[in-house]
Amino acid sequence: MEPITVTADAEEFTCNAYLVPGEAPTLVDAGTMPGVDDVIADALDEAGVDGLDRVVLTHQHHDHVGELDAVLDRFDATLYANASHPRRDVAIVDGDEILVGDEPCEVVETPGHADDHISLVGDERVYSGDVVVYNDGAFDDGSFGRTDMAGQSREVLIESLHTLLDRLPDTVSAMYPGHGDVYRASDGPDTVREVIERATERAERREPKYPDE
Repeated sequence: MEPITVTADAEEFTCNAYLVPGEAPTLVDAGTMPGVDDVIADALDEAGVDGLDRVVLTHQHHDHVGELDAVLDRFDATLYANASHPRRDVAIVDGDEILVGDEPCEVVETPGHADDHISLVGDERVYSGDVVVYNDGAFDDGSFGRTDMAGQSREVLIESLHTLLDRLPDTVSAMYPGHGDVYRASDGPDTVREVIERATERAERREPKYPDE
């Protein structure tokens, strides 16, 4: 089954939190939407899945972990994270492989937007967190994570985008980012690789992403 954006109806700022049914039902990021655990439970029921197996964090900015405790309190799920967290069960590092739903995904460390940022790269899908998105108000067809706040680095993010491109199979046909729309090559004019290449080129201009930066 396709990943389900369980925060799609949020009325407050949140990340995209993806429920991926399959052999290992997985939540990629938890979001900040109150009651997201109820939405996850309903989605699991509709998918005919008995429980949530794991939660994988792309990074630990508040908009990605605000409802994490509620989710872990509701479900007996294993928490995978790159950086330390009081409820982390499994530490993940670059090169690890995690089953996300039915798809084995490689952990690719992609810092710059956040020191602990990782992306999950499978043969068909990439879960890119905030390192690269399709549209975010700054660009409509390939954008990069913001790097204007404390602890962030445009130069490191550019290196991460190149790393992601180096590790991206040509078979990847869908990108599930932390914000904005999901991009499927079947619905658009570009491959996922072309979207990430365009975002990389824009980041390499080293111009402010937003007018107030």
